[in-house]
Amino acid sequence: MTLAARQQSLFARAEHCLPPFVTKRMDEHYVTRVEQLLGGEHLHVWKPAEAGAIMLAGNDYLCISGDPGLLAAQARCLQSSQAGLLMSSVFLQEGSRQHQLEAKLAHFMGAEDGVLAQSGWAANVGLIQSIAEPGVPVYLDMLAHASLWEGVQSARAEGVPFLHNDAGNLARQVEKHGRGVIVVDALYSTNGSVAPLHDIVDIAERSGSILIVDESHSLGTHGPRGAGIVADLRLEDSVHFRTASLAKAFAGRAGFITCSSKFKGYFLSASRPAIFSSCLLEHELAWFDAALDLISEAGQRRAALHANARRVREGLRELGYNVDDGTEQIIALEAGPEPKTLALRKALERRGVYGAVFCAPATAKNRSLVRLTLNSGLTSSQISRLLDACDDMRQEVDLESWSSTRRSRRLTLV
Repeated sequence: MTLAARQQSLFARAEHCLPPFVTKRMDEHYVTRVEQLLGGEHLHVWKPAEAGAIMLAGNDYLCISGDPGLLAAQARCLQSSQAGLLMSSVFLQEGSRQHQLEAKLAHFMGAEDGVLAQSGWAANVGLIQSIAEPGVPVYLDMLAHASLWEGVQSARAEGVPFLHNDAGNLARQVEKHGRGVIVVDALYSTNGSVAPLHDIVDIAERSGSILIVDESHSLGTHGPRGAGIVADLRLEDSVHFRTASLAKAFAGRAGFITCSSKFKGYFLSASRPAIFSSCLLEHELAWFDAALDLISEAGQRRAALHANARRVREGLRELGYNVDDGTEQIIALEAGPEPKTLALRKALERRGVYGAVFCAPATAKNRSLVRLTLNSGLTSSQISRLLDACDDMRQEVDLESWSSTRRSRRLTLV
């Protein structure tokens, strides 16, 4: 028996030793979902993209990931002898390069101070875990990112959902459960909708609640010099904390939290993700430092991004697609049940268009979708190709039967 064959035999034997409570969940995925519901195909396994394909599955909204200046800044750091110390951020001394970048990002966003985390996930989980506790209600928009919900579980707090972007429903929940923590995304990652922040700030202030706004999909792309939607609305002093994944417009891998300097000192000693994870590496800091300078001056790229979003949304609307749940660069083609979304993904791929499939648990069970994330570099020709593809496939994907199409018709009748 070859070494590879022996290894495969060992792996199979180890898997057979898994207890029933694990194999049951695995069977629900592979048997019930993949084999029975989807005919043996996986929602997230793409057909290899051919040259010239239109890739709309990434989050590099301003097309900076290949920028020569940013790559050079990172390369210079990697080639230097200043590797830095690998340790928890708790142990970083004042004046470290990470602290300098935190101050620069905070100033950019109009905040007193800030904390860099290993990811947007770590930022959200760590923040909520450090401010909420058992018995504290945490009010979350039903489309709030999964990391925010995970933070509530980590804190063992009471998660209270409210209807998406429905300030009235939020107000009623707060009146029922009392003062707590209100959590929203500035721009929602599934459909490109924008939170009614003025209304939400008013509810937070009247109830004495803490307000957290996740700016992951609006930092860099919206607001003055890309400082985000909160800054655009001049609500910096009314929002207690802003969080962001820097894996979107900043094209890196980290998270950020705006806060006071006093809270920062507490957070670094209370947040488990902060305590038990390593600080950022020197070349990562070099990337974000240079990216911040580029993004601050990227007004033309932001304008191009928003123009592309308007054109694509208008074109899809004219073709009969319901894209009215959102307004920004994230566009949801909501087919509904997963088999319909699989057919949609494959129809797009056959026409050279690649989006990202969102399904449970990222969406409700029968509201799966293909998400198109636009960027500033899309050409007029590419947008025309995208709209032509969506026109050509309408009958093939049975657009009239989609849940989003039926929902649009009901709203029109009302």
